Amino acid sequence: MESNLITFALISLGMALTPGPNMIYLISRSLCQGKQAGILSLGGTGLGFVFYMLCAAFGITALLMAIPLAYEALKIAGAMYLIYLAWKAITSPHSPFELQNTVAYSNQKLFLMGFFTNLLNPKIAVMYLALLPQFVKPHEGNVLIQTLSLGCIQIILSLIINLLLILTASRFTAFLNKHVFWLKIQKWLMGTIFFGLATQILLTAKK
Repeated sequence: MESNLITFALISLGMALTPGPNMIYLISRSLCQGKQAGILSLGGTGLGFVFYMLCAAFGITALLMAIPLAYEALKIAGAMYLIYLAWKAITSPHSPFELQNTVAYSNQKLFLMGFFTNLLNPKIAVMYLALLPQFVKPHEGNVLIQTLSLGCIQIILSLIINLLLILTASRFTAFLNKHVFWLKIQKWLMGTIFFGLATQILLTAKK
């Protein structure tokens, strides 16, 4: 179980470090309105993580208890979606850091924008609906507790990474703008990782 948690933590860390809608929104907001606005937005993002985690935890638990083949079906569906994301990551012509001008918002709207940005983030949907079930082992104990534990690991790591990015937003974006090749490497790296995980999931599901 310990090695399972470490592996999941490393994947969660890698995904947190990968540019995506959450990271772009938080950095844009921090650059536009300052660190406080970024932190408020991060609070909304954190609530979005909790929402996803609870939905996944109770949903996965209910499925596994009600439908014998649900676990395998969930694995296969998740693998197919990962293959789709791998293709999108590699073929996308746009840089994830093509930041646009943003309008200043109130504290309440900053929080809500962070929340809804996270809910509509496909990378987070993958984490909870496709990747997380792969690390839940029904034969090793309570599925709900396992899912909540994994979710908490992902939330803590993601909040820490994003907070660091908020505090260093200007330096981070300046580095990426000067070193575009890092973004290209990131696209191929994440595409390869997604495809590799999908292959592993499909092979496991067939056993």
